[in-house]
Amino acid sequence: MTEPIILAVDLGTSGMKVALITVSGKVLGWEAEPIRLIHTPDGGVEQAPDEWWDAFLSAAKRLIAKNQAAASLIRAVCCSTQGEGTIPVDKNGNALSNCILWMDMRGAPFLKKQLGGLINIDGADIFKVLRFVNLTGGIPNLTGKDPAGHMLFIRDTQPEIYSKTYKFLNVLDYMNLRLTGEFAASFDSIVTSWVTDNRNPNALRYNDGLISMLGIDRAKLPEVVPCSAVVGNLKADVSTALGLSSAVKVVAGSIDNTAAAIGSGAVEDYQAHLYIGTSSWIAAHVPFKKTDVASSLASIPCAVPDKYLLTALQATAGGNLTFLRDNVIYHKDELLQEADVPDIFKVLDQITTRVPAGANGVVYTPWIWGERAPVEDKTIRAGLYNLSLNNTREDIIRAFLEGIALNTKWLMTPVEKFLGRKVHSINIVGGGAQSDVWCQIFADVMNVEIKQVNEPVYANARGAAWIGAAGLGEIKFEDVSKLVVFKKTYLPNQNNRKLYDERFDIFKSIYKQTKSIYKKLNG
Repeated sequence: MTEPIILAVDLGTSGMKVALITVSGKVLGWEAEPIRLIHTPDGGVEQAPDEWWDAFLSAAKRLIAKNQAAASLIRAVCCSTQGEGTIPVDKNGNALSNCILWMDMRGAPFLKKQLGGLINIDGADIFKVLRFVNLTGGIPNLTGKDPAGHMLFIRDTQPEIYSKTYKFLNVLDYMNLRLTGEFAASFDSIVTSWVTDNRNPNALRYNDGLISMLGIDRAKLPEVVPCSAVVGNLKADVSTALGLSSAVKVVAGSIDNTAAAIGSGAVEDYQAHLYIGTSSWIAAHVPFKKTDVASSLASIPCAVPDKYLLTALQATAGGNLTFLRDNVIYHKDELLQEADVPDIFKVLDQITTRVPAGANGVVYTPWIWGERAPVEDKTIRAGLYNLSLNNTREDIIRAFLEGIALNTKWLMTPVEKFLGRKVHSINIVGGGAQSDVWCQIFADVMNVEIKQVNEPVYANARGAAWIGAAGLGEIKFEDVSKLVVFKKTYLPNQNNRKLYDERFDIFKSIYKQTKSIYKKLNG
C-alpha cells in the first residue's frame, strides 16, 4: 500500500466516527464513540465540545493502533460534522459554554425581535427577508435552530459569555481549531449564520449590512475559507498524541450534507443523491444560486468549486424505524421478551420481503415530529391508516418503509421544479441505504433508478476523505464520479407502479384532510 490516506472524521449528533480512507475511496478501518445529548432545564439541547474532542482522540488512537502500517501514509485529516451548532470560544480557543445544537430553539424570540419590522413574514421584516434572500439565498431559521438564533440567544441572555467571546464557531470550525489552532469557517459551515454574500460560490465574503441587521459584532466572526483549503498542520500536541507526523495537513472539510453529496459520487450538475439516516434529504449540485420561497428550498455554497448545493431536507426518515423498534416492537416494559436483538433492522428487512407491495392496505405517514419539506408544518404527526383485524405487525413494518418512500416521492415534485428537469436516477447513501428491500421500494414508489453506493454508511466519511484528497491536490472533484463504487442498481418494478401511484394520491390526501386536526391537537 502506497496510496495516500486521509484520516476522515464524521461527527454526528449521536456519535464520533473516524476512518482511514485512501484517496481512491477505500475504507481501511473504522472506529466510533457515542456522544451524549444534554437537555437543559430551559428547553435547550447541547453537547460538550470537550466530549467531542475526547471521543475523537479515543477513537483515532484505537484506529491508528489497529492499522499501524497505514498510519505512516496518512497525509491529511478532514472532518465532516453536524451543522448549525454554535460554540463561543475565547482567544485561547477555550469553549466558553456547551455547543448549542441544531435542535435548540431558545433563540427564536430574540431572532424575531431582532428582525421584526412594520410588515412581517412569519415574524421577520419583509425588506430584511428580501435582503437576506438576495445575498445569501435564504433567511435565518425563525425557529431559532441555526447559529443566527444561537448567537442572539447568547448575546441577550448570557452577556458575560458574549463579551468574552473571541469567535463564534460552528461544530466543524471547532474541530479544526482543536486540530490546528486556527480560527476559520468553511464556505458551507458559515452559511447558516446568514451573514455572507454568497453570489460568487468561489469567493464568499462577509456583508456588513447583514451583520448589522443581525446585530452581531463583526470581530466575533472567523475567517472564511473554501472547504478544500488547507487550514494548517496538525498541532504538535495532537500529532504526538496520535503518533502522526506534524507535517500532516488539516483540510477545512464540510458539514454532513455537503460531505454526503461528495461521498455519494453525485458531483455532476443536477445529479441527485438521497441520504437516509435519522433524517433524510435529497440533494443535487447546481451551477446557480436560486431560492424557491414557496417550497423552502435554496441552493447554497458547497465544497465543489463553481457549484451550489440544493438540499431538500425531511424531518424524520430512519428515525421512524428507531421509534418502531424502541417504542413499539421492543419497548422496555413487561411485554418485552428479549432485551437485546442483534441487528433488528436486518430482521425488519426479512419481514418486509414477506409482505406484498402496498402492505396489505396499511398506510403510514412518517411525520413523527412534524415536517420541513415539501411542507413546513411543525404540528403534523405520524399515523397508521386502514388497519383491520386482518393486518399483522408484518404489514405495519412494510408500511413504515413505504411511507418514508412516499414522503420522499412527495418531495421530488418541488426538487424537480427547482432543477428544471426530471430526475431519472438517484445515488442512495446513509444507514437506510444498506437495506436492499428498501432500495427496491424507493425505486418502485418514486419510479426512478436507485443506485446503491457500496458501503453507504461510510458516505459522510468518504466525502470528507475526498474533500481532503482534493485539498492535497491528489484528486479533482470531477474525478469522484469515477471513483465511487456501486453495490447494485434497482429499477422500478412495473408490476407495482399503478398501486404505488394510487397510494401516493391517498398519502397526499391524508395530509390535506388531517392537517387542521393536527394543528388543533399540537398547535
